[in-house]
Amino acid sequence: MPAAKAHRYMVSFLRIGIVEQDASSGRYDLGAYALELGLSGLGRLDPVRLSGPILDGLCEEIRETVALAVWGNHGATIVRIVDAGGPITITLRPGTILPLCNSATGRAFAAFYRAPFLKKMLDEELKGISDTSKIAITTVRRQLEKSLTEIRNYGIARATGSLTPGINGFSAPVYDHTGSMVAAITSLGSMGEFNVEWDSPVAKAMLSAAKSLSLRLGHGSMHE
Repeated sequence: MPAAKAHRYMVSFLRIGIVEQDASSGRYDLGAYALELGLSGLGRLDPVRLSGPILDGLCEEIRETVALAVWGNHGATIVRIVDAGGPITITLRPGTILPLCNSATGRAFAAFYRAPFLKKMLDEELKGISDTSKIAITTVRRQLEKSLTEIRNYGIARATGSLTPGINGFSAPVYDHTGSMVAAITSLGSMGEFNVEWDSPVAKAMLSAAKSLSLRLGHGSMHE
C-alpha cells in the first residue's frame, strides 16, 4: 500500500480511537476504542456455547463421560454433559450441584475460583463433615487445605470414589481473558478403569481441553 494511502487510513483510525500514536517515537498502537471493542467481544464469549466441540472431542479421546460446570447461585453446577455411553451409568444431570469437598468438580472450584459465597459454603460443608465424622473441624480443614495445595500444584482436581462409590473423577479449571476461573471441565469413570494418577493420559487430555476452552475465552491473549 502506498505510504500516502496508509497515512490516510491511520488518520481516520486516530480520529475514532482505533489507534493512537506515541508522541516521542511516532509509532502506532491500539487505541482506547479498539481495546473497548476487544473487551466487549471477550465479554460476549460464552463458555457453555463454546465448550460443545471441545467436550465432544474430549469424550471421544478418553472414552469417558465428560461435563462442564459453572458457578451458580447454589455452588458448582453441571450445565452440560456428554455421556460416553459406557456400561456404568453416571448419575450426573444438568443442574446437578456438586459438593466442594468431596467431588472433583467442587474441589476445582474450591482451589481456583474466587467468590465470597464460596468461602461461606466451604465453611458450612466442613462443619457438616466434622459433625458427621466426629473429627475436629480444624483437622478436617487441614486435610482439605493439603488436598487443595496439591491440586493447585498440578493444576487439576481429582476425586477417588469420595462422592459416588466406585466412580473416579478429574476436573480442570477454565479461565477467561481476565485470568479468572469461569468453568470446570470434568470427566468421570469407574474405578479400576479410570486412571487418576496426576500424569495419566486422562489428566493430560483434561488439561489440554481446559486450556483449549480457556484460549477460546481469551485467556492469555491480553497482557497487563
